[in-house]
Amino acid sequence: QVQLVESGGGLVQPGGSLRLSCAASRIAFSIYDMGWYRQAPGKQRELVASITRGGITNYADSVKGRFTISRDNAKHTMYLQMNSLKPEDTAVYYCNTYPNPIRADSWGQGTQVTVSS
Repeated sequence: QVQLVESGGGLVQPGGSLRLSCAASRIAFSIYDMGWYRQAPGKQRELVASITRGGITNYADSVKGRFTISRDNAKHTMYLQMNSLKPEDTAVYYCNTYPNPIRADSWGQGTQVTVSS
């Protein structure tokens, strides 16, 4: 069964940094485009950043210049480096294949990011 495990979230002050990790199991990781998504309370899930199997990246306008998505295919792991964090970045962050989730039941627990003073 596909397994995606997010980690690295936490509580940070505005302007701080966090690095999120996404560990993928039971998936041919290297052949899929991947994305980081986030969902704030009462809001729809939104795409934050994507990275193709070849390493081409794209970012939502709201995080451009502050976040960096990367992947290590040998480790079946994807990362999201988040700098200059803002309160509006507060959300649960998820990883999955892009543009469609690999399976409807493939979403993990996510990792909570809270930006607050």
